[in-house]
Amino acid sequence: MTKRKSAPPVTPDVEPSRLREGLPFPLGATWDGLGVNFAIFSANATKVELCLFDETGEVELERIELPEYTDETYHGYLPDAHPGQIYGYRVYGPYDPQNGHRFNHNKLLIDPYAKQLVGELKWSEALFGYTIGHPDGDLSFDERDSAPFVPKCKVIDPAHTWGHDHRLIVPWDKTIFYETHVRGISMRHPDVPDAVRGTFAGLMVDEVIEHIRKLGVTSVELLPVHAFVNDQHLLQKGMTNYWGYNSLAFFAPDPRYLASGKIAEFKEMVAHLHEAGLEVILDVVYNHTAEGNEQGPTLSMRGIDNASYYRLMPDDKRYYINDSGTGNTLDLSHPCVLQMVTDSLRYWAHEMHVDGFRFDLATILGRYHDGFNERHSFLVACRQDPLLRQVKMIAEPWDCGPGGYQVGGFPPGWAEWNDRFRDTVRAFWKGDDGQLADFAARMTASGELYNQRGRRPYSSVNFITAHDGFTLHDLVSYNDKHNEANDENNQDGSNNNLSWNHGVEGPTDDPEINALRLRQMRNFFATLLLAQGTPMIVAGDEFARTQHGNNNAYCQDSEIGWINWDLDEDGKSLLKFVKRLIKLRNSYPILRRGRFLVGHYNEELGVKDVTWLAPDGNEMSIEQWEDPQSRSFGMLLDGRAQVSGVQRSGADATLLIAFNAQHDGVDFILPHVPEGTGWICKFDTFDPDFKSPHTLAFGSTYGVNGRSVVLFELEHLKDAG
Repeated sequence: MTKRKSAPPVTPDVEPSRLREGLPFPLGATWDGLGVNFAIFSANATKVELCLFDETGEVELERIELPEYTDETYHGYLPDAHPGQIYGYRVYGPYDPQNGHRFNHNKLLIDPYAKQLVGELKWSEALFGYTIGHPDGDLSFDERDSAPFVPKCKVIDPAHTWGHDHRLIVPWDKTIFYETHVRGISMRHPDVPDAVRGTFAGLMVDEVIEHIRKLGVTSVELLPVHAFVNDQHLLQKGMTNYWGYNSLAFFAPDPRYLASGKIAEFKEMVAHLHEAGLEVILDVVYNHTAEGNEQGPTLSMRGIDNASYYRLMPDDKRYYINDSGTGNTLDLSHPCVLQMVTDSLRYWAHEMHVDGFRFDLATILGRYHDGFNERHSFLVACRQDPLLRQVKMIAEPWDCGPGGYQVGGFPPGWAEWNDRFRDTVRAFWKGDDGQLADFAARMTASGELYNQRGRRPYSSVNFITAHDGFTLHDLVSYNDKHNEANDENNQDGSNNNLSWNHGVEGPTDDPEINALRLRQMRNFFATLLLAQGTPMIVAGDEFARTQHGNNNAYCQDSEIGWINWDLDEDGKSLLKFVKRLIKLRNSYPILRRGRFLVGHYNEELGVKDVTWLAPDGNEMSIEQWEDPQSRSFGMLLDGRAQVSGVQRSGADATLLIAFNAQHDGVDFILPHVPEGTGWICKFDTFDPDFKSPHTLAFGSTYGVNGRSVVLFELEHLKDAG
C-alpha cells in the first residue's frame, strides 16, 4: 500500500517586525545613532500605541503598539526611526473618573519627556476626554480624534558643539538677578532684526546682551520657556498667556521662542550669555500643568495616568486638589512624578548648560498629602543630587493651599524670594507708620527668617518689584491698578500694592511730582542694592519702564508687556545711577557679607558689625525703635568686623547709610569711629550727581533731605595721610 504524502505546511508571508523590545529607560524618545528607543511610564494603562506622523505633523502614518511593559513603563525600539521623527501616544485603559482614571485612546497625547514640540495647540472640543455639553459632564466619553489639534513631539539629536562653554558658577555673594521675558526684552529693541524679535535668537543679539552686561548684573532669570498653552478664554479675547505659567512639556522649549525651529537656538543663546559672564536662570513651573481641573482638556499626563501624576481628592478622585489656584496640582510624592521633575532639571542643567532655577509656587513641590514638609523627597533629592546641588535653586515659597506661606521655611541649600522685603521697603518709603524695626531687619537679610541651620544671608532674594505687580515706575505713579486692557473689569491683579502716586494718578507735567517720583525710584534701588541678601531687578526698571498702571500683565503680549527701549531723560538718568550703585555694591564686600549682621560686640576687635544710629549720632533706643512716627535712622557697617568665623580683623571699608523716609529734612550728626578721620559722601539720592568735595568731620551735621538715602565711607587715618 502506498502512503500518501501530506501537503507541506502553508507558511504565511510574515513581514519581519521592525519593532524591537527596547528598554524601559531612559524615558522619552532616545536616539542612539542606530534607532530610537521609546519609553513611557503608566502604572494604570492597559495598552500604549506609538503614533508616527509625517514631517508636517498633520498626517498620521501608522500606530505601533509598544510591545513590552517593564516596571510600569511601556517601551519599544524602532531601528528605522531617526531624529526629526514626529510622534505622539494613544493610551488605553479604564475611563473611570470617579476612581481617578481618564484614559481615552481617541486623544493624542504629548510625551511628558518630549524634547521638542512642533505645531501649536488649536482649541477644539475634540481635545476633551468627555463630551462638552453632555448631561453627564466629565463622566461622559468623547470619541473624536484630537490629533489634528495638538502639538506633536519630535525626536531630537542631542549632539551640539559647545566649544569651551560650561555652566557658570557665580558666587552667591556676588549674584544680582535680572528678571526678564524672552519675548518682552527684544520685541521693541531697535537693534534686533524683525525676523528674530521675541525669540532666543533675539535675546542673544550683541546690543541686548551688552546692555545687561554693562548694567552690572550677573544672572539673567527668564520667565517660563517650557512649552506652554494659551488659555482658551484668552484666545477668544485676542490675547495670550504671555508670561507662560501654563506648562505642558517640561523638557521642551516653547516653539514660539525658536526663530530657527531648532532647539540648538536655546543652547546658542546660553553660550552667548555665558560668554558675557552672565548666568542663565530658568523660571520653572512644576506645580501644575495646562490640563486644568476635571473640566480641562486631555493633552498629556491626564490621559497617560491621571491617578499617578495628579493629586486627587481622597474622598472623590473625580476632582483635583487645587493648591496651585489653576485647577490641578502635580503629585511630587509619587516616585515617577518626582523622577520626571528631577530628570527635567538635570536635562536643563546638563544638556542645556542652565545655571539655576526659580521654582514657581515651590511650596507645592514640598507637599505630602498632609501638607508642606521640608524633608519632602523632592527637596531632599535636589540637595543630594551631585549635579543639582551645584546650581542655584530659588523657591517662590508660597502656594494657594493650606499652610502655603513658607517664607524662611525651606531647607538649607535653597534661596527664597522674600516678599517681606518687598512689602516692608514699599511701606517704609510710602511713609507708613511703625516700619523702622522691620526695615532694619530687611536691610540685614531678614535674619529672623534665615539665620538658622547655617543658611547664609544670600538665602534672602530681595526684590521690590517682580514680573507680577507694578513696575518700579508705576509703583511711584499710581495708587490703584489699571488693568482695564486685560478685559476683566479691572478685577484681576492684587489690590495690596503699597504704592503711592505722590499726588497725581498716572502721568503728570508737574515738575515737583516727577522729581519726587524719580528720587523715590533712586531710594528703592539704593535700598535694594545696599541691603544684605541677593538683589533681584526686573528688566526695564533700571530706566523706569511703565505698564501704564497694569499690575497683572500676564496676558499682555503687547506694548504694555514689552520693554520700551526709547529712553527719556529721566530713564537715562536713572540708568546711570543704577549702574553706579551696582559698582559700589561690588566694590564693598561688607554690603554682601557671607555672615549675618547681628550687632554683636567683638571685644577682641573692639567693633560691632552693625550699629543702628539715631539722627543725633547716638545708638537707637528701644523707645525710638518703637515710635510709630520714627522714619529716619543710620546704619553703621564696620568693615573691621570679621567676615568669617576665623578670628581676624576685616580689611573692608566702613560705611554709614542714612535713611530718611519723612517729608522734611533731618540733620544727621556724623558719628565718631575709631581709627578714622571723617566721612566722605559717596552719593545722595536727593542729588545723584553730588559728590563730597572734602571730608566731613566727626560730629559735624549733614542735612539729609526728605525722602532720601545718603551713603558715607569712613576715611581712615592712613588714607588721610
